[in-house]
Amino acid sequence: MINANRPQPTAEEAAQLTEYLGADDSVVDEELTLSALKSGITGEINDEFASMGEAIRNDLEGSLDAELLTAALSDLEAEIDRLSAVREAGIPDGKREPEQLYRELVEPGWRLYDHLVDVGFFESVDENAVRFSAEHIRNTGYGLVEANPLTSELETIGFDEGEQLSLIADLLNNDRELARWVPTKEIPADVEFNVDFVPPLHQRAAGGTLLWIQTLDVHLWQKRVLITDEILDDGYWDVKGMLGGLYLLGRAAREIASETERTLTDGQLMAALTASAAIMIINQQKICQDVFYITEEMRAEPEAR
Repeated sequence: MINANRPQPTAEEAAQLTEYLGADDSVVDEELTLSALKSGITGEINDEFASMGEAIRNDLEGSLDAELLTAALSDLEAEIDRLSAVREAGIPDGKREPEQLYRELVEPGWRLYDHLVDVGFFESVDENAVRFSAEHIRNTGYGLVEANPLTSELETIGFDEGEQLSLIADLLNNDRELARWVPTKEIPADVEFNVDFVPPLHQRAAGGTLLWIQTLDVHLWQKRVLITDEILDDGYWDVKGMLGGLYLLGRAAREIASETERTLTDGQLMAALTASAAIMIINQQKICQDVFYITEEMRAEPEAR
C-alpha cells in the first residue's frame, strides 16, 4: 500500500538534478544512482560555504551533550522504523479523543529540540549561516552527495537510494520556494510583526516539523470521514521526510559535540545543517497540501444515507 507512492525522482527531476550539480553527460545517459552522481560531479564545495560550518563548529564547541544527542538519535531512528506500523494502523482509534500514534513519533525529536534550544544551537547557526540561494543550495547538494557517512546513515535508518535521491532533488529543485525562508537577522525591520519574537530559521523548521506531526492524531481522527488511503500514504512519506530532516539536524549537532568521532568536513557539516532545514520545510509544505488541506477532489466518497 505505502510503496504505491514511494518517492522516486522522475526523469525530468533527475535531469534537473544532474544539470544543477554540473554532472557530466555520462550520468545523464544512465540510470541515476548516488554512486554515478558522485563520480560524475565536477564541482565542489567552495571555501565560503565550508567556513560557515567551521564557524558554527567553533562557536558551539563544548556546549553540546554528545551522550544526550546519541540517545535521542537512536530513539528517533526507532520511531522512523515504527512509522510504517503507524501508517498501517490508519486513523487513530478513540471514542472521546484519539489514541497517540503520531505523537509518540516525535517524543525523541522534542528531547533533541529542547537541548538545542537550551545551548543556543539555533542562534549560532542563524548567526553564521546565510539565506537560501542557488549557490548555497548547490553547495549543499555537493556536500550531501560526497558525504558517505551521511548517505550511509540515512540508508541505515530506512531511506533507500531512491528516497535519498528524491530528497536531494526536492532540495535542489525548490530553491525559489526555500529563498522565502530567511535567517531571523535578515528579516526586514519594517515587516508587520515583531522580529524579536521570530525564532531562528532552523528552530522554525524543526519546531514546525514536530508540531505538524504531533497534530496528525487529532486531525485524522476529527476528519476521518474525509480521509482516504491515498491521503494516509502521502502523509506517510511527508512525515518520513520531515523525520529524516530532523535526523540530519541531530546528526550535525552530534558531529559538533563529538571530540573523537568527527567524520564530516566543515563543508559537509554545513551541507547537513542546510539540508536538514530545507528537507523539513519542503515536507511541511507537502503535508499541508497532501493531508491538511483536503479538497473536494481528494476527500473520501460520502457514505450513502
